[in-house]
Amino acid sequence: MQETPANAEPIPITIPRRLDPEDAQQALQKLQALFKREEVVEALADKADRAEDDERANLLDGALQRQLENEIRAVIQGLHPADIAFILESLPVEQRQLVWRLVASDQAADVLLEVDDWARESLIESMDRQDLVAATGTMDADEIADLVPDLPPDVVAEVQKGLTEEERAQLIAAMGYPEGSVGAIMDFEMVRVREDVSLEVVLRYLRRLHELPDHTDQIFVVDRQDRLQGVLPLTTLLVSEPDSDVSEVMNTDYLTLGPLDEDAEAAGAFERYDLVSAPVIDDQGRLIGRVTINEVVDVIQEDSQEQALSRAGLQEEDIFAPVVSALRNRAPWLLVNLCTASIASFIASRFEDTVSHIVILAFLMSIVAGIGGNSGNQTMTMIIRALAVGRVTGANIWQLIKRELSVTFMVGACGSIVTGIFAWVISGSSAIAAVMMAAMIGNMLIGAALGVMIPLLRDRFGKDPAVGSSVLLTFATDSLGFFIFLGLATVFLL
Repeated sequence: MQETPANAEPIPITIPRRLDPEDAQQALQKLQALFKREEVVEALADKADRAEDDERANLLDGALQRQLENEIRAVIQGLHPADIAFILESLPVEQRQLVWRLVASDQAADVLLEVDDWARESLIESMDRQDLVAATGTMDADEIADLVPDLPPDVVAEVQKGLTEEERAQLIAAMGYPEGSVGAIMDFEMVRVREDVSLEVVLRYLRRLHELPDHTDQIFVVDRQDRLQGVLPLTTLLVSEPDSDVSEVMNTDYLTLGPLDEDAEAAGAFERYDLVSAPVIDDQGRLIGRVTINEVVDVIQEDSQEQALSRAGLQEEDIFAPVVSALRNRAPWLLVNLCTASIASFIASRFEDTVSHIVILAFLMSIVAGIGGNSGNQTMTMIIRALAVGRVTGANIWQLIKRELSVTFMVGACGSIVTGIFAWVISGSSAIAAVMMAAMIGNMLIGAALGVMIPLLRDRFGKDPAVGSSVLLTFATDSLGFFIFLGLATVFLL
């Protein structure tokens, strides 16, 4: 074995960086500690009786600011753009802007694509025109189209000047598709070949490329008019004989998407068929783009977040946004909930004589209302999920309603026994226990029926089934739960 000369320079060793979501969390904690320390230093400086003049004080402040910026750069250096995006979304606006100014220029474009819309708007507002043009100028046409709603018109016009004629046409096409469609999430970077060439020719063509487009698992086979003829999986290409023609080994059984298809439907197809990419064709069968798994994952995540917020009547917001902005987001449905709660209280007040004679009813009626709401929420969650994946049709609606009512009745019957025993123990009255059992089963059945009907009706009228559904369901189960329980008590116990 040869020895390394003593005076030889050491060979640099590059240690691959392992991507780890915990890196972003640790970096965020370090930044929060830095900002906390900075607040303490500023507070002490304000309280101290400085002997220095203003010029020396400004120099000291500048040195502290430069030290803070250097420490921030050291924390975020080497982080993946997605991790930087997570950090920016987790910081208050002022701190977010400071960190954003220190992000490396070669990462700015990737970070803008990774952050959520509400955070991206504030970041773009803080950038000057030159920086925006430089960041977006490195993006593909489909990526620029994602940012166009947030970019100033003059920046979009400037970026278009730097595009080729083909890229400009792609950008205009991508901007023309509505939000939530396949066309809005498709990209144009893909590999196409003819069916009458050999696999050896295809391999030589691939070797001449700088790199394959991201998430390339198949090559698209087209004719001279760009009409899709089939797909050639890379696995098939690598194991087949090089002298075979593409037409001999390509797959003609494949999934295609249309640019106006809903992105949620595309996500369902990817999930069902375990796809990595899928071609997008126009009405004439011409290949115009493709959808990849990374975009589909984003669609699934966004839909999941929107449904979780919509059930409470909320829209996505910056958790550090001004109070006024948060009020506009939260107040409408809270006011609706206030009105519905008032109606439920009004119904309960109509049975004042009954409650005054049998005081224990005041403690038991909340159980009836609560269990009815919980039962309805279980049913409603399942129906909203089934609607999202397209499993609910006009032919099976009544079958779903009957099934949910049957399941709820059996669960309610079993649960009412436990509730009846509890009511009998604390009241000592079998009649109160019987009323409690009947009211509980009745309100659970109402909750289940409404849990099916509310999202179905909202979907029928073109509304998001999840938006405010839980508020409407709670109103119904509270009001009707009080009415059923106190009404039965008035009839059978007085």
